[in-house]
Amino acid sequence: MNGVIRLALADDQALVRMGLKALLGSFNHLQVVIEAENGEQLLQALSSNEVDVILSDIRMPGMDGFGLLGKLREQDIQTPVILLTTFDEPDFPLQAAATGAQGFLLKDASPEDLLDAIERVAKGETLFAPVSTSPVRARFAYRDVQEPTDTFNDREISILRLLAGGYSNKEIAKAIFLSEGTVKNYVSDILDKLGTRDRTRAVLKAITLKII
Repeated sequence: MNGVIRLALADDQALVRMGLKALLGSFNHLQVVIEAENGEQLLQALSSNEVDVILSDIRMPGMDGFGLLGKLREQDIQTPVILLTTFDEPDFPLQAAATGAQGFLLKDASPEDLLDAIERVAKGETLFAPVSTSPVRARFAYRDVQEPTDTFNDREISILRLLAGGYSNKEIAKAIFLSEGTVKNYVSDILDKLGTRDRTRAVLKAITLKII
């Protein structure tokens, strides 16, 4: 990738698309090359345009953001996707991770946060902005609240979020561009730090302790 990050943008509201395009265009190294009203239009446009990052609303008529992600991964299109939504729903980040997104942001994020997310995802990182997770924590409260033996770096947090989404090691490796063996080592370290024996307990404890 050269210095310019090429973007595809999907949102069913024309004014929102125009606003986002104007905002993104204010950064010299960002270029919106695809605009679409829904997932179907974006998929069709991708057949003749190459992009580095896809920004997609979640709730759209026809094919929504989750449907778009599913189709992209079915077709083995690994272009990173950031899902955007105005709805602060606690299950959305986990569903986004499970579907294969590399990022998740609320639409009231600052321009700086959006720019940071695009740049980080374009480099292969995974980013899920904090949302209100109290209902999730209440639902999945885990009895073991002993603190981890060590802190978690950004990569480990990303992997924990993907584990919460139900990803296998192979799927995580593909999503964040690591080898399956490296992911396995990360998962082993995460289990050790949390003092848990399996992935499910690790995720429940991480949610309970507000690590993710």
